[in-house]
Amino acid sequence: MLTILGFAMIATFLVLIMLKKMSPIAALVLIPALFCVFVGKGAKLGDYVIDGVTSLAPTAAMLMFAIVYFGVMIDVGLFDPIVRGILKFCKADPMRIVVGTAVLAAIVSLDGDGSTTFMITVSAMYPLYKRLKMSLVVMTGVAAMANGVMNTLPWGGPTARAATALKLDASDIFVPMIPALGVGLLGVFALSYVLGVRERRRLGVLTLDEVLVEEKEKESETVLVGAGSGTGGAGKGKGAVPTGGSGTDAAAEDDEPDKAMQVLDPNRPTLRPKLYWFNALLTVVLLTAMIMEYLPIPVLFLLGAALALTVNFPHMPDQKARLGAHAENVLNVAGMVFAAAVFTGVLQGTGMVDHMAKWVVGNIPEGMGPHMALVTGVLSIPFTYFMSNDGFYFGILPVLAEAGQAHGVSSLEIARASLVGQPLHMSSPLVPAVYVLVGMAKVEFGDHTRFVVKWAALTSLVVLGAGILFGII
Repeated sequence: MLTILGFAMIATFLVLIMLKKMSPIAALVLIPALFCVFVGKGAKLGDYVIDGVTSLAPTAAMLMFAIVYFGVMIDVGLFDPIVRGILKFCKADPMRIVVGTAVLAAIVSLDGDGSTTFMITVSAMYPLYKRLKMSLVVMTGVAAMANGVMNTLPWGGPTARAATALKLDASDIFVPMIPALGVGLLGVFALSYVLGVRERRRLGVLTLDEVLVEEKEKESETVLVGAGSGTGGAGKGKGAVPTGGSGTDAAAEDDEPDKAMQVLDPNRPTLRPKLYWFNALLTVVLLTAMIMEYLPIPVLFLLGAALALTVNFPHMPDQKARLGAHAENVLNVAGMVFAAAVFTGVLQGTGMVDHMAKWVVGNIPEGMGPHMALVTGVLSIPFTYFMSNDGFYFGILPVLAEAGQAHGVSSLEIARASLVGQPLHMSSPLVPAVYVLVGMAKVEFGDHTRFVVKWAALTSLVVLGAGILFGII
């Protein structure tokens, strides 16, 4: 009964958010509360929620202060050179922009933190997508898949969890998987190329000059209409742009495109060019300390955010202004995390997860025993989407490994196969970082889910196929 209710609860949640019948926060809270009553454990709902909130509180704290820290770094101009480099490559070509999104997300993912990756990627690429009227779900989908593949880094989480759960060395799991993961990343780049070509066909081939002219036309129309010039005046202003002045002047063509496609105002008052190397060093030290695990990640970001604010904005009004500027993102993400705590708390507290896992493992055909690595890889795709990494790696993976050992399959093969589902996992409604992604990109979670699930699942299968082909799994 708990098995059926568990699957029904997950299915109900996904259907409602994809059909936009409920907001993600409302669905994450109300649906598990309702199913908790169905299970007959409504009296324990408070305990389940508190347990869930307690387990996710460090994550919420980390995300809150990470958003503040990287928000400040964006404000002061730390990432402006990266943005300029990406824009120089992308120009106004939708195909290059989508590929650039995947490359940028993959590079930034080297720090092992999904929230950081999404904040930097969206900050750099969002204005460009908006300016060219490109699909924002393409941006979120490509970024999530690239980060999902890179999330398998030993300091990213899943590999460490698999190593801990099966008492193995993380390097023994990860290093042999590099070729398969490399193929998966190339698959993401190839997919981003295909999606970019599709966007190019939909929008047409653009140039920076065309975008510049269009922007000037809009500005002219706005000014003329605001001055009460009427339809004739607006038409005249519109016609004036291509024929004269700096819009098409040969000398201006070299200077204006960068300004037209500028996504971060080069003259914003929050810039701190004299503190650039301090901020760069602070960020390197922070990421190094995070990778080396000198302190818990929430503590590191708390200290980093406090230091960044104090040094870059020594005056209290300026600090309050920066906190206020990023308050919306902080509130949205923290709200989603605590709402997700209700879902995970009920799922685990009622025993639904355990029953679902046992049912799945118990229904694996006996003949599949010698192929438990393949079975584990396939199961990791839906399981890491429908539950947290902790639940899968500490709850289900040991059972799969034990079943594999009974048929002569090593725990190392099982552990490597368990990493296959990460490209899809990074878009799971139970992953707090995905709310940073969709929130900053102003994309409905249901729209992101509908778009990314099929492509992310395909990427996971590519990694699995490469692992089998190379004899790794």
